[in-house]
Amino acid sequence: MFMPRALKVKRPVQGSGKILNKKSKIQQDERKDEGTSETPVQKEEPYEDTKTQDETIHASGDSAGLTESSVHDDGHSSSSHETEEEEEENEEEEEEPVKSFKKSQRWPEPGEPVCVMCGRYGEYICDSTDNDVCSLECKANHLVQMGMGTGADVFNRKDTNGDGRTPQPPQSAVDGGGTGECEAGYNYREDPFISGLTDEQVQRIKQELGIETQGTEVRRPIIEFEHCGFPATLSGNLKKAGYEAPTPVQMQMVPVGLSGRDVIASADTGSGKTVAFLLPVVVRALQKPAHTVHSPVALILTPTRELAIQIERQCKELVKCLPNMRTALLVGGMPLPPQLHRLKSSIKIVIATPGRLLEILRQKAVQLDKVKVVVVDEVDTMLKMGFQQQVLEVLEQVPVEHQTLLASATIPTGTEELAGRLVRDPVRIAIGEKNQPCANVRQILLWVEEPSKKKKLFEILNDSKLYHPPVVVFVDCKLGADLLCEAVTKVTGLNTVAIHSDKSQRERNRILRGLLDGDFEVVISTGVLGRGLDLVNVRLVVNFDMSNTMDEYVHQVGRAGRLGHRGTAITFLNNNNKRLFLEVVNRVKPTGSILPPQLLNSPHLYEQQRRERQKTKHEDTLVTKNNLIDIIRKHDRRKK
Repeated sequence: MFMPRALKVKRPVQGSGKILNKKSKIQQDERKDEGTSETPVQKEEPYEDTKTQDETIHASGDSAGLTESSVHDDGHSSSSHETEEEEEENEEEEEEPVKSFKKSQRWPEPGEPVCVMCGRYGEYICDSTDNDVCSLECKANHLVQMGMGTGADVFNRKDTNGDGRTPQPPQSAVDGGGTGECEAGYNYREDPFISGLTDEQVQRIKQELGIETQGTEVRRPIIEFEHCGFPATLSGNLKKAGYEAPTPVQMQMVPVGLSGRDVIASADTGSGKTVAFLLPVVVRALQKPAHTVHSPVALILTPTRELAIQIERQCKELVKCLPNMRTALLVGGMPLPPQLHRLKSSIKIVIATPGRLLEILRQKAVQLDKVKVVVVDEVDTMLKMGFQQQVLEVLEQVPVEHQTLLASATIPTGTEELAGRLVRDPVRIAIGEKNQPCANVRQILLWVEEPSKKKKLFEILNDSKLYHPPVVVFVDCKLGADLLCEAVTKVTGLNTVAIHSDKSQRERNRILRGLLDGDFEVVISTGVLGRGLDLVNVRLVVNFDMSNTMDEYVHQVGRAGRLGHRGTAITFLNNNNKRLFLEVVNRVKPTGSILPPQLLNSPHLYEQQRRERQKTKHEDTLVTKNNLIDIIRKHDRRKK
């Protein structure tokens, strides 16, 4: 049985069958009669009425359970009958009947619960698994998937046992209000196959996969997900979500995270970092029961709303059919009341942006005193001045004893030093060349002056060899995105849309969904699409305006090479980007990309290279007793 979310609270659980009982106005009236009546006959009547009503409710079984049969008693007057019937009819009119089929249910708004079976609005909660469902049809399918009966009894509203109860599905290892024994008892143990490898074999595997680790007692990488020994349900969810074999970052980060160690991970864009930190989070949430309604077990912080929505969607894929594994999405730009209402359930995993989370913390609608694991995704952005204070303020409310997982495609030296203060005895994991663009993306750098940028973009969109829709074009300002969108639409006739932070969250979600579904041919974006998002169907990215930092460039270029697919990134350069010339050469040239001659022959590049050589020379000079006098003379500026 399940209940509509509009009722705010779950109905009390009665008995081992987990059947939800409902108190009606009839029972209250009968109790009043029981307290005032004196004759034995009148004292027995309320008991008979209550029993009859309980039987009627139990007979509805796994059906809606929101309507009640009329209760008639010979001991009551005809006027009492009419009053009770009117009250029942009024109550039935107030309550909307439970939807029988999923086609009758609407699609969810951003931030609303989602049905675990079909993705529609999860209006109800299944009493057997505590998962969100949209209708009786999806509940029946859900119970079948969980191995808890045929699901046919969900639609049966009549007494089928003769005792007023609908047959309940058999209890399985994952049924009930708590976590199943197999899930609750999980502890990571190194697979015998991995343990049997020699140190030389392990080192060779890490070298071939480009895995570098730093730290004490680092766990060996896994080769297959089966080596983790996950519970059967979680392993099944991994395969259903398409994760057949682990990527290099997952091979190393998953066993380290499962062992409870703090991690600082750096890997290419699209390398699978999200699942690498989600698996330890899900396992930790399985091991720990929900302490209170307002205290989650795991907290995941992200810089953008779109990334938070994507992470929650991937998390729901992993926790599907696992009991009591509810997630909450707390992001700005969406209505606050549904998020507060979601927190009234026993939430295990919270995915949030720092600003909205702090707003909810100030209202004391959620507490972080029981959090056991914290994830900070895109840590380089999260520890910059814009987010740094908010992140630190959130972490102050987390217990000292917790596991911390930090991940990003780029972690500059300064940021890594600050991140090191958030972790204890961490394992540092780097996959491939650190802070380098994704190897699956072909990079093309073009020298284009400002007045010629639009013309060059139109040429690319008309080139059959380069143009592969959908195309993402990055610009540096919101007004520029809107103006360029109008120009592309007018000149090329392509279905073009602009996305930036001034648009509502609903509109941004619609655009992102349309981009993934192929509804738009060109999307003009500011940095909102630049980090973390799996734009799996995007094969061409154009940096119309070069990003302000090379780290942002690495992330934007990575949108074209997700999940091992090959893509192309075209970047427009000119003297407005002269501050980045040296970094562009140092990071892009090793990939084999051809750099424009205007860049290589630029006097600004020569000056930056000269300063870099001087800086390196000074750093390499070691002061000793023998050369001290020479160094002093060399730097003595007094006239001789």
